[in-house]
Amino acid sequence: MGGSPGLGFRNPRVQRLRRLARDPAARRSERAFVIEGPRVLATALDAGASLEEVFVAPGFAGPVLDQVRAASAEVTTLAPGVLERVAEVATPQGVLAVAAAVDVTLGALRACTFVVICSGVADPGNLGTVLRSTEASGAGAVICCDGTVDVSSPKCVRASAGALFHLRVVAGGAAVDVLEEIGGWGLQRLGTRSRGGNPHYLADLRSPTALVLGNEAHGLPSDVEPLLDGMVTVPIAGRAESLNVGMAAAVICFEAARQRSC
Repeated sequence: MGGSPGLGFRNPRVQRLRRLARDPAARRSERAFVIEGPRVLATALDAGASLEEVFVAPGFAGPVLDQVRAASAEVTTLAPGVLERVAEVATPQGVLAVAAAVDVTLGALRACTFVVICSGVADPGNLGTVLRSTEASGAGAVICCDGTVDVSSPKCVRASAGALFHLRVVAGGAAVDVLEEIGGWGLQRLGTRSRGGNPHYLADLRSPTALVLGNEAHGLPSDVEPLLDGMVTVPIAGRAESLNVGMAAAVICFEAARQRSC
């Protein structure tokens, strides 16, 4: 890094970094995504993520750089103010990295006994919370069906608190096709709804299960419901209409963990 003035905003590598941070189509076509901040980057490195390049603000220092160099990733200093123009957050934490996408096929999940399926989850923060809750509870994988927000968006990666790098995540596939295939594996397919389902603590979550989460505003698509083996609800005692989808996932995933530990 030496006395270099750092890469300017118009540098092609910086422009690529900006595209990957902001454009889902660029992430899909280039099979790469952006990691923001030292904590999530350290988690990615611990999990063996493949880094293409790491960019730092002038003067940035921290133990994560020792991990980066140990992984033989290239570290490039940006010119003053450039990282702020590239990062998606208002106050970036001094480091951005480009990581190679990791593809997991649906068939690779055949041995899982608890899987979370997202059908139309629209908010990247919510999806990141789903990933974090799923991984923390010990569940096997998350499937992000068509219509769900891009799992590699910077906001989702941040909200997952690094869980993305410790989970098997399948990106893509029509929900109907996914549910049909998983049903053939012997997993019960339980949908979620805000009211009217079986209370989550009464559901048999010891059995091999696929938990299906729908859109925050509209719930599960109508073409999905005929493929479900049941519906579960997290009962609400207060006046709230429903739980956030990420919170509902956390409650049900940890109930599954509780039942399976008994």
